[in-house]
Amino acid sequence: QVQLVESGGGLVQPGGSLRLSCAASGSIRRINAMAWYRQAPGKQRELVAEIDAGGNRNYADSVKGRFTISRDNAGNTVYLQMNTLKSEDTAVYYCNARGSDIDYFGFNSWGQGTQVTVSS
Repeated sequence: QVQLVESGGGLVQPGGSLRLSCAASGSIRRINAMAWYRQAPGKQRELVAEIDAGGNRNYADSVKGRFTISRDNAGNTVYLQMNTLKSEDTAVYYCNARGSDIDYFGFNSWGQGTQVTVSS
């Protein structure tokens, strides 16, 4: 099993910044990609940003230029630096990791979610 533990959410004023972290642990052989998704009330879960094992990054148009996704050297922790936050960024943010475990089975794991609220 692969577990993801997120941290860093909270309440911030418009224009402020937050940094989310997500640490993966368990029977991991290789992580191919890690990503952040978000889900606002009444809306579908959407991809915010992802980074693959090669360091290639992909962002939703709505966060380009404001959010930055990165990984630590071991590749098991992913961060999301969120700047110039807007009220429409308010959502529950979920970490996702895809890869293979020590038995060579594929996994697609999710964190429990962390609330980000942007409000004055």
